[in-house]
Amino acid sequence: MNEDKLSERNSQILKALIERYIREGVPVGSKSLVAESGLNVSPATVRNVMADLEKRGLVSAPHTSAGRIPTGLGYRMFVDSLITIYPFDNDYLSNLRAELDPQRSPAELVETASNLLSQLTLQAGVVTVPRAEKVTLRRVEFLSLSGNKVLVILVFNQKEVENRIIQTDRSYTDAELQRAAQFINERYSGLDFEQVKVQLLSSMRADKESIGKLMQAMIDVAAATLQDSDGGADCVVAGQSNLIGSLQSQDMERLKELFDAFDYKKDILALMSHCVDADGIRIFIGEESGYELFEDYSVVTAPYRNGSKSIGVLGIIGPTRMAYASVIPVVDVTARMLSAALSNS
Repeated sequence: MNEDKLSERNSQILKALIERYIREGVPVGSKSLVAESGLNVSPATVRNVMADLEKRGLVSAPHTSAGRIPTGLGYRMFVDSLITIYPFDNDYLSNLRAELDPQRSPAELVETASNLLSQLTLQAGVVTVPRAEKVTLRRVEFLSLSGNKVLVILVFNQKEVENRIIQTDRSYTDAELQRAAQFINERYSGLDFEQVKVQLLSSMRADKESIGKLMQAMIDVAAATLQDSDGGADCVVAGQSNLIGSLQSQDMERLKELFDAFDYKKDILALMSHCVDADGIRIFIGEESGYELFEDYSVVTAPYRNGSKSIGVLGIIGPTRMAYASVIPVVDVTARMLSAALSNS
């Protein structure tokens, strides 16, 4: 992208193009932008501006259309410097205060916040569950699935459960999986999970030499599973169905993959974990998230607190063509309201 600063006129036309595309979802032509931008310019001038914006990588022309649509870079410039954020609606504010009642339990508040985010933005609302300061590994179970896959069930503290599906090099019998689970449970059950993760690889590499070749591959798989685990972290997701109408029919396979991510949550939790210490709103547009799964989506997040300590993250997941101007204040205010409720509960 050309780093030269956009002129005020070009910025205004880019802003108008993105706002119209967000509203209507179709490529925007030069004639419609003349009225949309409010500038006293001709369609020919607007076409020249759009050509310049395309050279800078801020817009693109899909197929043979004469219109343009925003790129990820265009959306990034829009949310960083062009967007107009309007005051939060007082009716919504009153509803948030009433629903996020400090008398409710933390679990109820988290679930309520997720539902409110979904309802207010018409996207998928996500709220991570506050983490316990100490996480104890209770037990591990392995269940065989088809296609050389294994379901790993990790139980933490009293009843926190993390489910993961791992791909293995070959299929394993139920007896082999039971032996692998027994191996881990006998040595690590009841220990602090962070301590387990530190000790796991070195001790298993030493121990597996004495347990026979049959178990070596499975122990490696188990070690990798625990080493990459997030220690029972969880999140509450609401409004996944809101995303069904956001993609074209040819993108339904990607939507299915996203719904699978909502079920298993690993990638979502990993992305949200990067935001827990953020100072306010963070926005990931398309490939900025670093996860192929979210290339067609944007994620808007904010941390929430108990007192001065950040204990979790909330946000929404939706198409890159989302109404950022209304979504951002909803996420911001919901985080503040949830923080106040938890601090006063």
